[in-house]
Amino acid sequence: MMYLRTALRLMGKTPSVSATIIATLALGIGANTAVFSAIDAILLRPLPFPNGDQLMDLGQFNRKGKNPQTPVAPVRLEDWNRLNSTFQAITGYYTEDVSETSGPLPEKVTKASVAPRFFQVWGIWPALGREFAPEEQQFRGPNAVVVSDRFWRRRFGADPRAVGKKLRLEGFTYTIVGVMPPSFLFPERDVDLWSPVPVNFPFAVANRQITWYTCVGRLKPGVGVDQARADLATVQAQLGNQFPRPDANLGVKITPLKDVKVGGVRSSLWVLFGSVSLLLLLACSNIAALLLAQTAKREQEIAIRFSLGASRAAVCRQLLTEALVLALVGAVVALAVAAGASTALHALARNVPRADEARLDWRILLYTLGSAIGATMICGLLPALRATSQDVRGSLAHASRSQVSSRHPLQWALVSVQLALAVTLLVGAGLLLRSFQALARVSPGFEPTHVLTLRVSGNYGETGDMKGLAQRIDRTLDGLRAVAGVDAAGVSAAMPGTAFDFRAELRVSGEPAESDRKIVVDPRYVSAGYFEAMGMPLLSGETCRSTVRMDTLVVNRSFVDTYLPGAAVIGRRLQPANPGPYSAPPSEILGIVGDAREQGLNREPAPTVYWCISAATPNPIYLVRTRGNPTSMAEALRRRIHEIEPSRSVFDVTPLTQHLSDNFAENRLRAVLLSFFAMTAVSLACVGLYGTLTYFVSMRRREVGLRLALGALRSQIVTKFLTQGVRACVIGCVAGVGLAAAFARALASMLFGISSWDAVTYAGVLALVLLTGVAASLIPALRASRVEPMQVLRNE
Repeated sequence: MMYLRTALRLMGKTPSVSATIIATLALGIGANTAVFSAIDAILLRPLPFPNGDQLMDLGQFNRKGKNPQTPVAPVRLEDWNRLNSTFQAITGYYTEDVSETSGPLPEKVTKASVAPRFFQVWGIWPALGREFAPEEQQFRGPNAVVVSDRFWRRRFGADPRAVGKKLRLEGFTYTIVGVMPPSFLFPERDVDLWSPVPVNFPFAVANRQITWYTCVGRLKPGVGVDQARADLATVQAQLGNQFPRPDANLGVKITPLKDVKVGGVRSSLWVLFGSVSLLLLLACSNIAALLLAQTAKREQEIAIRFSLGASRAAVCRQLLTEALVLALVGAVVALAVAAGASTALHALARNVPRADEARLDWRILLYTLGSAIGATMICGLLPALRATSQDVRGSLAHASRSQVSSRHPLQWALVSVQLALAVTLLVGAGLLLRSFQALARVSPGFEPTHVLTLRVSGNYGETGDMKGLAQRIDRTLDGLRAVAGVDAAGVSAAMPGTAFDFRAELRVSGEPAESDRKIVVDPRYVSAGYFEAMGMPLLSGETCRSTVRMDTLVVNRSFVDTYLPGAAVIGRRLQPANPGPYSAPPSEILGIVGDAREQGLNREPAPTVYWCISAATPNPIYLVRTRGNPTSMAEALRRRIHEIEPSRSVFDVTPLTQHLSDNFAENRLRAVLLSFFAMTAVSLACVGLYGTLTYFVSMRRREVGLRLALGALRSQIVTKFLTQGVRACVIGCVAGVGLAAAFARALASMLFGISSWDAVTYAGVLALVLLTGVAASLIPALRASRVEPMQVLRNE
């Protein structure tokens, strides 16, 4: 208690130093805590389901094909569930956006159609009502849905009597039989309701070629992933013997569901955590330098304590207690900083999976406390040991104000460490920003401005009448083209400029099937008007015409250069290399268009085939080119669609430029946060340099006065102190370049258009650090040169 009272009294005597230390610690620990809360929620915690580590993602893949994984056929899902010995249960689902028309206006809702055993696999059951009854999972059985807690609260005001009420979905009536609890965080977070797929649906039971389901299985207790993979491989081999086509060529891919959901952001989060840990280390170095200066001023006090019989351990405990009190106060303030930083992180990371699960809880409190104690040891131990290692008699003998300070190399070493860490973070931020600039200069091969994207609700039941579905979509397109201010309109099954990880293997019609030439392309499915809406140049031939069958297509320049260089292309026919019952027929090449970065602005254009079909999916993406601001046309287009299809809802009305920007949300998150950490780091480093040099100037006032009295020039005094600061900057920069090179290697896979040794970035960072270091050193140096010799000597 005595140590605590003394520490609090010291804080009152030096409020400015204490406030600086607390603010620096709060910033370092707060930023570190906020990033750790995201890592804890996204990477470290299991999925928010009972025994979430037992959940596995299952997919089928063709061993001879180019696609890593495809959805699973319903009949194959049932075979896997029946024959395996390592899973408690396997289920599946697929989602679609449909129109709910029981209210005054059509409303878009996202429905997940689920296979049997759905609730058993997830381990969570409805909070109100019940799960699906057996008769509701049979063909021609009653239509039933379980709704999400969010939909229940929005639509029914959390009324318990909502169970039993009716919903009208795409012309069919469904009874609400249950409401899921708010804790049910389904992987597809926008799903509003779940309905069963009949297990004995005739079309699905009789066909092993159709692929519907994203499959999830729950392992039995004690079963490992490798054991499950071996088990399902055996099961699939048995199916291959029983059903040679297509099962003989199929394999099973099993991945922990958590890895599937968060694997893409893992490296980015660890890079950010490494960066913010460097920032915390820099803050600790800064504080250690401040505490060293504080204890140096207390040498006489410490010497007196020794003279009165205090042990070295007791003095060390006192100094560490003072540091711990500052650290704990800083930790309390850090929690407030972390709360604000977490809010900002949620806004920046809204597209990052599981980011909404990040929160400040007891785990984060423990982490913050651990950071504070760790910071105490780093910040306070060195000053305590150094202060208690001084010779008592020497300290008393030189305790007068006439003392000329020693060189204190430890404090200068801490300044250099701070500058080295600042250089490391600045190089990382500079590389990411330069990469972002390079990405912004890339031509996508199409003109995204003035393009509005939207979707119109539809359901897969419409695919039973492909002609009617195509006519419905074409009718909507004709209506959009008739709106004043619209120049062109088309549809696509996938968003332009967005990764569509599917490959198709083709061959030229007329060539033997065993030909060595393999034609692997990125397939896109587009309607008439797509190329005009996207502003893509036609190089030869013509673009798509309205069609129900996929018997015509357009290719890009990369396809021609790669597979048909120097040959007549227009009129040639392409067909699948391994045709199945649902494959496209031999299709005629109508034209050649320019290369576009359809798979993303950060990917080079690949050989691409655009199949001409309006109804590749019941709810394709509509792309509308407008003459003016596309968002100003949104309401007119929505009204026009309502006139044509009054029972359908219009949703996801967004400019194409916004979609392209959202594709790089993770890149932007890395660049923004790392830039903030870097600028904070360089600011702290410069404050540390300024504070250290100011301390030395104050300690050497008598020496400076004597020098000036003996004829030294004021410019020599400036040069002397400035040289000390610049020397620390140079040492820090040299060490920082080495650290930055290692850090840049970790960023190499995240860069675009530049290398991790980008000379412009390194030169700019070194110039910035040296200039700011010189500026931070110049002020104390000039202050030293203005010392009045007679006044200093008189005071001494």
